[in-house]
Order: sequence, then C-alpha cells, then structure tokens
Amino acid sequence: MARGQQSGEPHDWVTRTADEAIRHAHSEFGEDHVITCASGASPSGPIHLGNLREFITPHFVAEEIRRRGVAVRHLHSWDDYDRFRKVPAGVDPSWAEHIGRPLTAVPDPWECHESWAEHFKAPLRAALAEMGIEMVEVSQTEQYRSGAYTEQVLHAIKHRDVIEEVLAKHRTKKAEPEPENEQEAAALEDSVADEDDEPAGAGALARFPYKPYCRGCGRDTVEITAYDDETTDLSYTCTSCGGSYVTNVATQHEGKLVWKVDWPMRWAYEGVDFEPGGLDHSTPGSSYTVGKELVKRVFGFRAPSYVAYAFVGFAGVQKMSSSAGGVPTATDALKILEAPILRWLYVRRAPKQAFNIDFGAEVVRLYDEWDALGRKAANPDKRDAQVLAFERASSTAAAGRLPTPAVIAPFRLLSSVADVTNGDVAQISRIVGESAESLEPRLAKAMAWTAEFVPAEDRTTVRETADTARLAALSEDEELWIAQLLDRMPDHLELEETTTLIYGVPKLARGLGVDDAPTDQVKQDQKDFFRLLYNLLVDADRGPRLPTLFLALGADKVRSLLSPR
Repeated sequence: MARGQQSGEPHDWVTRTADEAIRHAHSEFGEDHVITCASGASPSGPIHLGNLREFITPHFVAEEIRRRGVAVRHLHSWDDYDRFRKVPAGVDPSWAEHIGRPLTAVPDPWECHESWAEHFKAPLRAALAEMGIEMVEVSQTEQYRSGAYTEQVLHAIKHRDVIEEVLAKHRTKKAEPEPENEQEAAALEDSVADEDDEPAGAGALARFPYKPYCRGCGRDTVEITAYDDETTDLSYTCTSCGGSYVTNVATQHEGKLVWKVDWPMRWAYEGVDFEPGGLDHSTPGSSYTVGKELVKRVFGFRAPSYVAYAFVGFAGVQKMSSSAGGVPTATDALKILEAPILRWLYVRRAPKQAFNIDFGAEVVRLYDEWDALGRKAANPDKRDAQVLAFERASSTAAAGRLPTPAVIAPFRLLSSVADVTNGDVAQISRIVGESAESLEPRLAKAMAWTAEFVPAEDRTTVRETADTARLAALSEDEELWIAQLLDRMPDHLELEETTTLIYGVPKLARGLGVDDAPTDQVKQDQKDFFRLLYNLLVDADRGPRLPTLFLALGADKVRSLLSPR
C-alpha cells in the first residue's frame, strides 16, 4: 500500500490530514496529479511562532504524502504585495510616509536588506532551512507585476456582480474569533483576514474586486471612479497625493485583487489541494468560507482541503530583544531549542490545539521529555503515536536526519555547568567528560539559554572565600555532615560517584549505608544538608544540582569553602 497508510501503523493528525488531501486531489484529478500543499504569509513584521504554524503544518502533511510515494510539492506564497499597514514600535516614525505602499516598495529601516519584506523573509528562510523545511517560494509582487494573473484579474472583474453577491451574503454572517488571552488578541489585531472589507469607490464601484497602487505616490489610498469593460481602463483618484490616473488592467500591472478574491483565485491558478489557515480566516463570513464559494462560482475550481490552526503563545521571554516588539520568532526559539524539538512542539499537537512555548525553566523539562521519548523510540516494540511524532520531528525526506548531538548530555546538566563556569567551554567539556564537538548543537543552545533566559537572581555566584562565621556556628549534625563529606571526597570528582556521596552523607550520619533507602528523618536531613551546602558554596538556599556544582568547582575549591578555619 505505497499510496496509503500502512495497516497497523500508528496514526496522528498528520496521517488523517494527508489521507484527506490525497482523496481530495486524486478524486478530482487522478493519481498522476502532483498534490500541492500551500501556505502563505505576509512579511509585514517578525514572523513569530504563531505564524510558524502556517509553514510547518503543510510541511508535515507534504512529508507524509511524499513518504507514501505520492508526488507532492509545498508551495509558499509570500504576500509581499500587501500594503504596509502601520509603523511598529522602535521604527523611525517617518516611515509612516510608506503606509499604503507594497511591502516590497518600503525601504528597510535597518538598511540590511533591499526592502521591508526581505528584511523579515530572510531570517525566516534561515530558520526554516535549519528545521529542514523546503518549499517552492512565490512572490506575489513578482506574480502581479509580471502579469501572471492578468487573465484571472480580468475574469474576476468581469464577474464582479457575482463576487459582490457572495461577499454581501457572507458579510451578514461574519463572526469574529474570540481571543483566549491578551497575546492572542494582539495577534488578531494584526490579521489581514478582513482588511479589504472597506469600500474602494462609490456607487456601483464601491466593492470593485481590484485595487491599483497609485501611479503617483505608490499608495493604495485610491478611490475608483470609472471602469470600461471593453477597454479595461480603470480610472481613480488618490486621497494621499491628490492625483487622478487611468490604468489599463490588461496591459499595466499596477494593482491586485482584494484579499477575499485573491486567495480563491490563487487556489485555482496554482491548483491548491491542501492549505491551512488561522482561526481568523476560518470563522463564518471570513476568508476561507467566502473563498470556498467564490472559487467555485467565479473560477470554476474547488476549495482545497483545509485545517484551521489555533494560536501559539509564549512565556518566559521578558529579556527577549531580538524581535521587534519582543515577539519571539523561530530564529529566537532555535537559539535554545534543537531543530527537531521545535518541530516536535508543533507536530505532537493537532493544529486546532492551542499551546504556549515557554522560554523559561520549562525548557529544561522539555529537553528531559524529548530525551525520554528518544529512548522510547529506540525500542521498535514501543512504536505509538508519540514515537511517530518523534520520528516526524527528527528527520525529513530531503534533509534526512536533522542535526542532533553525537553524545546526548542532559540539558539540565549542560545549562547548570554553563551557569557555574560562566560558559567556559573547556571547563564544560572537562566536567561533562565529552568533547565540545560531540555535545553540539545542544551545548551552544544550553549556553545561550543560560545567558539570555535565566534571570539574574537565579544565576549562580560562587563565593570567593569561605563563610567563616557560618562555619564557626555549625550545629553538631552539620559538623558531622561536612566532616564525612570532606573525608570521603576524592581529589578527582566524577558525576555518579559525587552524586552518591552527597546524597549518602546524611544516611551515613544516621548509621545507614549509602545505598540504603532513606528514612523520613534522612530525607529531612538531606534537605537541610543540601541547603547548608548551597549557603556555604553560593550564598543561596538553592542553585544548580549539587553534583554538577561540585564538578564545576573542583575538589580543591569545594574544600576551601567548606573547611573550618
């Protein structure tokens, strides 16, 4: 069954969505048809982790279709011919003069790319490459400017009465998605799903489906005054510069279809079989519901199979500054998460399931969970939906297995050692007992997380000299613990033996062996002993795991801080 899901294999949302996409495409065009999984995004600002769902959802579906031996492509449309809508915080307010111009016509205020659009495309492209996501890219600026869509544009204008009939009918059914939190509400404010609902002219031309950019000032702040169906001459005035112009739609490619007509037009033009969309495009009266009817009645095609995806939030990013407005992007996430782990966060949940990506302490637990799943995946007898998600996240058809460390050291160990050693790679390598190269890319990500996302109050500051006052005031039990620890601590510390010793000292003090199960009293003693060690070593009640701290400091430093004078 090369063209279907193998019986007995685990299933997930990717399996089901690929099944539907294949049925949808082959029932219409036959089995030799190349299935098109599409995505689209406007590079109007940082392409954040919520936007990433637009790219990664069709990627996983296309990967599953490709795995079955079915011809498929992931086609991505850059909506870079969209208007520049507003000047974000942190950008020179003078950029307001570009509002209304195409994103590709707005200069890059940071002067590192040829346009505003390219400034935000470039880092996303690099992040997608690191994640193994390959796609065929289409620029809507190039498509419209080259005249590629001229036939479709003229066809839409010819059928503008049908378009308005459909739009008017759905306008009364419009329902706004309900945001779950402030982050989602902010994201919905930037939605372009209903951007073209405002009239672009007067009278019969009020809802004209095509809008030119002004020939004089380049903005879309135009009011259409006349259209000649025979000559295709379109007349307009500009409310920004005051100019009046005539553009010939058939020969002068100076504008674009309004969004709710543009999207279904592209489904027909590109032969799209599957495409996801955010909830803002999925409610009654919104882009997809309108597009389903327009693509059939106007363009003679059928809508693609579709899944709506929910919001992706974020936490633990108070210190983030690399993205405008502090909104985390895939580039930010890949500083601290291995590419397969970032992919896994999306593939393990159905698109309609909202979730948060936490850049704080949750990162440590996330790596632990990923490593445990990797050990499970190594056992062929334990293959289930969780393991299937691990496999989808770990490799792609084109790139093969994505980069992972040759040696899997726990992230909590690497981040703790990076903290204590202030990111000294040589010391980290010595403590962990592996070469730095064998620990990459995880080591660099652990160091970045420790440096950028661990609050200053949670960082470890080792005492320079012993706390002689506290050592002089040790209780009888505390003196015994310290004495037994120093008496049994070797000159060269190893992680496993040091762990056994630290946990074993309170057992020995109560007459137990280091391998005996702790009693309730011993458990309390361990807590008190650990707090004492933190007090004496780092002047805090808690810190990195004590065995890691001991290895980072070395036996001589530990003795100097714990020995009574």
